[in-house]
Amino acid sequence: MSTSTTAAMPAGLQDFLRATSARVEHTLKVALADHSPAETLLEAMNYAALGPGKRLRPALVYASASALAGYDILPKCDRAAAALECIHAYSLVHDDLPAMDDDDLRRGRPTCHIQFDEATAILAGDALQTQAFELLVAAPLDADLRLRLIGELAKASGARGMVAGQAVDLAAVDRALSLEELRRMHRLKTGALITASARIGAQIGGATIPQLDAITRYAEAIGLAFQVQDDILDVIADTRVLGKAQGADAARNKPTYVSLLGLEGARDKARELHEEASRALDRIAADGAVDVQVLQQLADYVVARTH
Repeated sequence: MSTSTTAAMPAGLQDFLRATSARVEHTLKVALADHSPAETLLEAMNYAALGPGKRLRPALVYASASALAGYDILPKCDRAAAALECIHAYSLVHDDLPAMDDDDLRRGRPTCHIQFDEATAILAGDALQTQAFELLVAAPLDADLRLRLIGELAKASGARGMVAGQAVDLAAVDRALSLEELRRMHRLKTGALITASARIGAQIGGATIPQLDAITRYAEAIGLAFQVQDDILDVIADTRVLGKAQGADAARNKPTYVSLLGLEGARDKARELHEEASRALDRIAADGAVDVQVLQQLADYVVARTH
């Protein structure tokens, strides 16, 4: 495994991530500019949403849409991609709170409640969540499609998706989970939003039912692989590179793929999920996709990343 994030990403993917990050960050800056009479709240929202980050979920929106409809579709994805980043940013702000994981460091910077205060962080997360749906409502898409995408994001974000996964995660501290229970928890906590990102992009790109089914299988595989790799990095990565405290899961006695399978078993699981994602992409390509190369490179990156 490479020790360099740059080495882990092919040049084509780097260019794609730079371009799509610039698009989503511009959309977020416009959306978060001077729209609140509460100055500190707005500052905290910008801090959480526009700080350093992978922008993986927005990238999946853009990559899934363009795989089916070409790069001309990208402007239609901007608000949806920004909505996914708002939901992700809100989840991280709340995840870091003292009542949750109680983290002081996120992406190499003080967490939102450390940089500001706990009440401001809670409110910033609340506001980012609602901002996501405001962005989707105004997306330049047909009304029926916008309604479907709002439903996708709401389901993935709430009590049947990400929030449910966080609740299960908190309840699992100091408990022994089976491998299937751990898989289900992470399908909700991490995987639901990643899957929604790909599905939302695919629907903007005009996916057929078979294409949407295949993109869902792809995204479910890389969503779980992302968490497996997170568990591996929590053991092997340096805090400086990781951008958050190394060894935090073990310190809290949280069940992980490494604790259940061992380090090599977790690496094998990540490779297995990567192969599953690649097979799903083969089906999408066979069903008339324009180009799935970026989606394949994203899957490669998920299991090779170092932070």
